[in-house]
Amino acid sequence: MTPLPSGSGAPRRQLPEVAAADLEVVRAVLPLRRPFVTAHGVERERHVVLVRATADDGSVGWGECPALAAPTYTGEWADGAEAVLRRFLLPAARAGRPHGLVGHPMAAGAVEVALLQLRLAAAGEPLAEWLGAVRERVPCGVVVGMGETVDEVLAEVEGHVAAGYRRVKLKVRPGRDVEPVRAVRAAWPDLALGVDANGSYGIADLDGSLRALDELGLVELEQPLPATDLLGSAAVRDALATPVCLDESITCVDDLAVAIALGACDHVNLKPARVGGVAAALAVHDLALARGVPLWVGGMLETGVGKAVALAFAALPGATLPGDLPSSSRWFETDLTEPFEVAPDGTMRVREAGPVRLP
Repeated sequence: MTPLPSGSGAPRRQLPEVAAADLEVVRAVLPLRRPFVTAHGVERERHVVLVRATADDGSVGWGECPALAAPTYTGEWADGAEAVLRRFLLPAARAGRPHGLVGHPMAAGAVEVALLQLRLAAAGEPLAEWLGAVRERVPCGVVVGMGETVDEVLAEVEGHVAAGYRRVKLKVRPGRDVEPVRAVRAAWPDLALGVDANGSYGIADLDGSLRALDELGLVELEQPLPATDLLGSAAVRDALATPVCLDESITCVDDLAVAIALGACDHVNLKPARVGGVAAALAVHDLALARGVPLWVGGMLETGVGKAVALAFAALPGATLPGDLPSSSRWFETDLTEPFEVAPDGTMRVREAGPVRLP
């Protein structure tokens, strides 16, 4: 297994090496409680891809690859991830050699996490504690997809505000942006409100929709331009008062270093799975912490398997903003693990996922 960095805090304890007696891909399909509409499309069900690692003593480690059903968010997608896992990643892991693949970070990260969980179990140490968590509960935000009507968006936001979430983020895209955001801001003048464009705007929108959104007192504008347009993101950041957050643009620590050098971001949305797992996510976290860039932890409709990893990172010192960490019941009638739920004060307890119950 690739050594994990010690990070900017105290060195992490060396974990025992544990060989996996068995590695396998496990699939499940979980219907979402309601369709989730973003600039990338509509998600109605979660095509879950898990990696299960089993040690000789019977201990089990799980990792989740949260690639979506189609390659619309990144180039990875659920069925493709399964194929890559079966043909390349699991054989490499069984042989104890580097996989040598280009891309496929979410699939590779699932293998890394599953194997790491075996080592943590042998050491009797929770992931968050081993990483260097500094809090036992983390503040939670929630994301709201694009509704058919403004009233539908308002009704959903009302429910989340009543549930205690510390921040609400609205999905937007050109033509479905200013009106609903303005309505939410009017209804809740003091709400910590952000928007996420998933890269759907161009620099030509700077004096149109983006300028109008900038007047609504938002806590951040997430990924306004396509992932590769860091120069454009820097121009948006210079022109607007609203902090710019990067998500899809940050695929590794080097991307963050370039974004910081170009002045392209104020905040970072760290999704551990999207950047390639624990080691890669630690590198991003540690650079953001060292450079004073506020960071929060995002999600990708994960089950409890992936949620536990996200929570562990949200408990680290660099994660200073409420993340996209909704209750399990936000997405699923029944999660694959003991459900994670947000408390009335808008926080969630950091803990392990617990046993996985497959449908």
